[in-house]
Amino acid sequence: MSQPSLRRSVGPFLLTLYGLGNIVGAGIYVLLGEVAGAAGSTAPLAFLLAMAVAALSALTYGELAAYYPRASGEAVYLDRAFGLRTLSLGAGLAIAVAGIVSAAALARGFAGYFAELIPVPNWVGIVGIVGILTGVAVWGIQQSLRASAVMTVLQVAGLLMVIAGLSDALGELPDRAGELLPGMAVEAWMGLWIGGFLAFYAFIGFEDMVKIAEEVRRPRRDMPLAVLAALGGAALLYLVLAAGVVLALDPATLAGTEAPLAVIYEATTGRGGEVITLFGLVATLSGVLAQLIMASRLLYGLAEEGWLPGVLARVSPRTRTPIPATLIVAGIILILALAFPVAGLAGMTSALILAVFAGVNLGLWGLRRQHPDWGVGIAPRWVPPTALLATLFLAGGGLASLMR
Repeated sequence: MSQPSLRRSVGPFLLTLYGLGNIVGAGIYVLLGEVAGAAGSTAPLAFLLAMAVAALSALTYGELAAYYPRASGEAVYLDRAFGLRTLSLGAGLAIAVAGIVSAAALARGFAGYFAELIPVPNWVGIVGIVGILTGVAVWGIQQSLRASAVMTVLQVAGLLMVIAGLSDALGELPDRAGELLPGMAVEAWMGLWIGGFLAFYAFIGFEDMVKIAEEVRRPRRDMPLAVLAALGGAALLYLVLAAGVVLALDPATLAGTEAPLAVIYEATTGRGGEVITLFGLVATLSGVLAQLIMASRLLYGLAEEGWLPGVLARVSPRTRTPIPATLIVAGIILILALAFPVAGLAGMTSALILAVFAGVNLGLWGLRRQHPDWGVGIAPRWVPPTALLATLFLAGGGLASLMR
C-alpha cells in the first residue's frame, strides 16, 4: 500500500489570505509597543526599513518557490544551490525552530490579550489555545486555511478600527512628517536600527507560505503572486498604523504593555478596548495556527527527503495531514510559550529568520552565477546580492540591541 501524500487543493485566494494572516498575526498585535519603545518617533521608518528588507527576500522566495514547489522549502533551495546536505538540513531546522519560537511568542501574546478579558493565569490561555489549534491543524489543510482566512479578515478589520481611531492624528501627517525623522542624533539612528530589527518580526510569515507549496494547485503561477500580495497588504497596514500611533501617543507609553493596540484604541477613541482585545485574540490565533502548519509541513518535507526520521513523513490517510510532525511541533511550542517572554522569543525568531534569508539569497545568487538563464523571471539578477547585504545589515540591529 502506497504512502498517502498531501492533497493539492489550495488556490490563490486562500493562499494569499493564509500568508496575510500569518504576517499580520506574527507581531503587530503583540510587538508594536516594543518597536515604539525602541525606535520612538521613528517607528514608522523602522517598519519601512523592515519592509524593504523583507520585500527583497520575498522576491527571492517567489522565484525559488515557483521553481521548487516543495514542503521542505529553504532546505531544498540550498541543497540545489550548494549540494551540502548538512547546510540544507541546518537551514530547514532553523526555519522550523523559528516558526516554533514565533508560535510560542504569539501564544504568549494570546494569553496577554485573553487576560484583559478574563483574569486567568497565562498558562491556562497558552495550554488551551495550543491544544485547540493543534486539533484544527490535524483536521485538514482546507479546514485549517479556511479557519485562517476567517481569522485574517477579522484581524485586518481590527487594525482598520484602530487606524480609524487615529484618523485625526493621521490628518496632521503632512504638517508633522518631520517629527518622524531621526535627525542628526546618533541615539535616534541607533533606535531606528534596533526598531527595524524588532519590526522585522512583524513581516515574517511570507516565507512560511512556501511550505504548503505541495498543497497548492498551480504553484508556479500562484506562489510568487500570493507572496508579494500578502507582504504588500501587511506593509500598507503597518505603515499607516505606526505613523498614526507615534503622532497620537508618546511611544514610551506602549513599551510596557502586552496588548498595545487595545491601549491605543482606548486612548484615541475614549471607548473600552475590549473589542480590540477580541481582535487581538483572533490575530494571535491566526499566527499560531499558521506557524504550526508551517513547521509541521517543514518537518514532513525534511523527512520526505530522507533527512529526518521517516515517522515525521507519515500522513494520515483520512485527514491527509502529517499528524506525528504536527504533534511534535505543538509540544515544543507549548514548552517554549510557558518558559520565555514575548520580546525574547521575537528576537530569537528574527535572528534565525535573517540568518536563513541570508543563506537563501546567497543560494539564488549562486544558482544564477552557475546558470545565467535559471529561474522563472520573478527576481531580477540584482535582487539576491542586495537582499543578502540588507539582511546582514538588519541582523546588526539585533546585535546592537544586545549591547545597548
